[in-house]
Amino acid sequence: MSATATATKDATGSHNVAAAELRQFVERIERLEEEKKTISDDIKDVFAELKGRGYDVKAVRQIIKIRKQDENERQEMEAILETYLQALGMIV
Repeated sequence: MSATATATKDATGSHNVAAAELRQFVERIERLEEEKKTISDDIKDVFAELKGRGYDVKAVRQIIKIRKQDENERQEMEAILETYLQALGMIV
């Protein structure tokens, strides 16, 4: 058996878990999941407002994806894309 403070072995051989500590972990996760859902809903609302004002949501999502990238990674991807487009005759 591992040397944890939260689990002990009783006389019958079953494990007792510190219920209060476990409950705290579960409640923290539940609160964070709730916050995550709230944030996700807020982001969805911003995209709906963006679309309502006439912006292209797909383009904005792409911009957000690009802004997350490292500058060198972005430049490398753009160079590869340009090379492929030229090879397909899509740009001159």
